[in-house]
Order: sequence, then structure tokens, then C-alpha cells
Amino acid sequence: MLRHFLQFKDLSRDELLYLFDRARLIKSRFKRYQPYHPLVDRTLAMIFEKSSTRTRLSFEAGMHQLGGSAIYLNTRDTQLGRGEPVEDAGEVISRMVDIVMIRTFEQEIIERFASHSRVPVINGLTNEYHPCQVLADIYTFVEHRGPIAGRTVAWIGDSNNMCNTWLQAATLLDFKLNVASPAGYELEPARASDVDRGGWGAGRETQV
Repeated sequence: MLRHFLQFKDLSRDELLYLFDRARLIKSRFKRYQPYHPLVDRTLAMIFEKSSTRTRLSFEAGMHQLGGSAIYLNTRDTQLGRGEPVEDAGEVISRMVDIVMIRTFEQEIIERFASHSRVPVINGLTNEYHPCQVLADIYTFVEHRGPIAGRTVAWIGDSNNMCNTWLQAATLLDFKLNVASPAGYELEPARASDVDRGGWGAGRETQV
């Protein structure tokens, strides 16, 4: 069955833990200069509607290190920037590559693309979610501090795509998330409607 990674909750807890184990193994081999190329002859299309330095470098370098190749597409230089429907782009692009990463604005855009894609689609960032960044953050914690289950994570700042993604991660990986936001930038209750909440704090502080 075709799977996409558009939100953090698109992977199960067991799949995430397996992913962390695999990342540890692959990183260890890379550090020892042991070739590991499971993606030979595989191509990633990277579609950027929002520009980025780190996202492009990390995906492109990762594909090369694993034996594959990456193609950079900026919407300004493609038919997407000239009004081509997202659905048509999903059908055409997915015929020519093995996986697609998209960094765009509304979550609806990537959802529409994925619904017409023949290959897996990864969310490189949308206004609503940033699953790859939180995945990397949590792996860094696991690598240095051990399992994150049962721990407490603090989010200090506006309720944005990162915060929304941390909410999903807290439920999946069984840790507590404390959210503190300035007035006018609080967590939207609708965003947390699918999260198991441990209680809401008063005023500008929320505990999940």
C-alpha cells in the first residue's frame, strides 16, 4: 500500500522506533566510512515553493550518501508556477521519480499532490506541519539521552507548524509536552483535537 509522510502521525509508534534504530545503524556505518547504498538507481524530486538551505542540503546529501540522486525543482521554474493544477503535477512528476519531497504553504496543497501521486510523498514543511524537523529533533534526543517516552518537553513560542507537530509526537511517543505561548499566539484548540491531553493550563500556558 502506498504510504506518505505528510504529518507526524502518518507513522505509528512502532514504525517511528524502528526508524530511529535504522538511523542509528546507518549513521554508525557512515561515520566509519562504510558504503551503504540501498537507494541505487532511485530518484528523489524535491519541489520547493518555499526556499530553504538546510532542507535542500539534508535531503540532497542524504540521497547521495545512500546511493540515489535528487532533482531540485523550484515552482518558479516549473509549470506549477504558471498555474498548472497541483493534481496534474502529482500525476506527471510521480511517473518519473521514485519519491517526492515538497516544501510548500498550505497543507491542502501537499495533500492534493499526494492524492494523485504514484509514489510516496514527504512533507518538507507546510504552514501547518513540519514532521521531518521534529523527527530529527527527537532522534537527536534519543541518540544523546535515550528513550523520550515519559520525559517532558517544553515548547516556548508561538503555536506554529512545529508546535502542531510536537503535539502529534507527544501522543505517539508517550511524552508530556508543555506549551507556553505569548498572548495572541496561543495553541488553537482545534489543532489539538486529536491529541490526548493531560490538561489545559490557564491563560497563555498549555499542558499536553
